[in-house]
Amino acid sequence: MDVAAYIPAFVALFVIIDPVGLTPLFVALTQGMDVHERRGVAIRACLVALGILTLFGMAGEAVLNFLGISMPAFRIAGGVLLFLTALDMLFERRAQRRQGQADTAHPEDPSVFPLAIPLIAGPGAIATMILLTGQEGGGALHVLTVHVVMALVITVVFSLFLLAAPLERLLGPTGIAVVTRLLGMLLAALSVQFVIDGMRDLQVI
Repeated sequence: MDVAAYIPAFVALFVIIDPVGLTPLFVALTQGMDVHERRGVAIRACLVALGILTLFGMAGEAVLNFLGISMPAFRIAGGVLLFLTALDMLFERRAQRRQGQADTAHPEDPSVFPLAIPLIAGPGAIATMILLTGQEGGGALHVLTVHVVMALVITVVFSLFLLAAPLERLLGPTGIAVVTRLLGMLLAALSVQFVIDGMRDLQVI
């Protein structure tokens, strides 16, 4: 198995989930909690998100087939969705929307909503899992490897949640904005590739 072939999968999931962008919101959502309470919230949020993304990674294509949606069509739609997310990241609309979701969350335990859904396992991450696991020629080993890659990204999210406060002080608002825009540019390029792959599968190009 060529591990390097799954680097784009890691990049795609890392960019769409955006662990760096989630870190300041985790701090805001867990404000006033001690270290143990914050760790509990982080564990629950990451486990719920892991379960949701695993479910869609394993059964997402079967659901599409049941609804009569072809994989190339979903690739194109997913690419468009990811491109819109990239635009939000580049023009700060994503951060504003996430902050709005954070402001309306239940103050006591934000682990399921909004942390797990929709901030970690949002529509973009779900679409990306279905796209990655549904790639042509991908067998059981491919699907398993994609889920391992997804678990690694969730591990990064969990690690950054544990380091949320010092990282926020280190990067500052400007550093976080710069990183978010760089990730947005990468996501835009990856989303265009999804659209091209879908059109190629439909023999449009």
